[in-house]
Amino acid sequence: MAPSIRLSPAARSLFDEPLAIAVRGLGPRQSVTLRTSLRDETGELFQATARYQAGDDGELDLARSPALPGGSFSGLEPMGLLWALQPQKPFWYLVKRDVQSPFLLQLEVLEGHGEPAGRLLAQAQHERAFLRDGVRRVPVREGRIRATLFLPPGEDTFPGIIDIHGAGGGLFEHRASLLANHGFAVLALAYYQYEDLPQNLTAFHLEYFEDAVNYMLQHPQVKGPGVGLLGYSKGGELSLAMAAFLKNIAAVVSLNSPVHVTAVPLYYKDKTIPPITVHKQRVKVIDSNILDFSDTYGDPFQAPDNQSLIPIEKAEAQLLFIVGQDDHIFKNEYYATEVCKILQAQGKENFQILSYPGTGHCIDPPFFPLYPIGTHPHFHKRAILGGELRAYSKAQVHAWPRIQAFFQKYLNDK
Repeated sequence: MAPSIRLSPAARSLFDEPLAIAVRGLGPRQSVTLRTSLRDETGELFQATARYQAGDDGELDLARSPALPGGSFSGLEPMGLLWALQPQKPFWYLVKRDVQSPFLLQLEVLEGHGEPAGRLLAQAQHERAFLRDGVRRVPVREGRIRATLFLPPGEDTFPGIIDIHGAGGGLFEHRASLLANHGFAVLALAYYQYEDLPQNLTAFHLEYFEDAVNYMLQHPQVKGPGVGLLGYSKGGELSLAMAAFLKNIAAVVSLNSPVHVTAVPLYYKDKTIPPITVHKQRVKVIDSNILDFSDTYGDPFQAPDNQSLIPIEKAEAQLLFIVGQDDHIFKNEYYATEVCKILQAQGKENFQILSYPGTGHCIDPPFFPLYPIGTHPHFHKRAILGGELRAYSKAQVHAWPRIQAFFQKYLNDK
């Protein structure tokens, strides 16, 4: 019997779903290398390899067989060949621009454990999709709002969430589309460097984000009376400010977000919050090309930088702070802990913290590759984001269902 790869689901799965991988038809105790490959929409290649030994029956099931040392990972890691995918081009981030088409995953079984890899024994392809059948993608051009709304199948009403990305600009839909597969109406909101929105940021006006909240609450398929906010980095900063100043925010998930205003002032009606002080002299040079910005911001809990602190104690929403302990952009564990002390001192209990060791600034849905070094959106230099491969992948898998459960709990009628 020729070797063959067995996948479950067989041909297609959602990007955030586990994929069972097994190989049959090998020789007893045969040594093989498994390799996964994926090309992004620009053609850049991501790959992972793992070394295995088949059982006495010539079968190899990644749910039961540990990977041997020498590949991208070792140990019992059924999804290692997906979460360990790494770009062949340095510092490259896996982005899905067109969520209506899947990524194509290639799997190969190669003979032996050699370098270079041995003879090809078996191969398979698998689609990793971002939209479940029936989920609708609706471009939104409503007044000033530039966004994409994802609606689950059917004519029911669904808990509404606004997904706000970081300071890199543009419109990111991967997280919103995956979240909509789980029964939420999700608005992926752009706020600059997209279509006719401002190309450069000189200030933030919360009225734009208030328009987005009102759009969601007026939509016939969004269940009120409040919406949820899912904000990453700068998007989390904006989400916390929205919760502090706007009505009808029921739940906020902050992914590695500062609790203070950064880079440019924030305005809402007659209120202004200035940005925190930046101490450029504290930037650490790791090598000629890579910088560590973790100590560049002032302390928002000490004068004079406390004037940049967002008044989160005004928020009536439930708050979930998700922080990576190895974040080299913001001191998010410190920020979240100190803010929750302030809330606690005022008798509030509307907060919780999920803190992950070995996890850097990027926290994506499950099985996105580690992105430890990126470009700082304000300084436009290569920056350490932090994170360690296995810990980071486990954090994403752990956090994702908890984000969903949090929104299900606080956006559905009690």
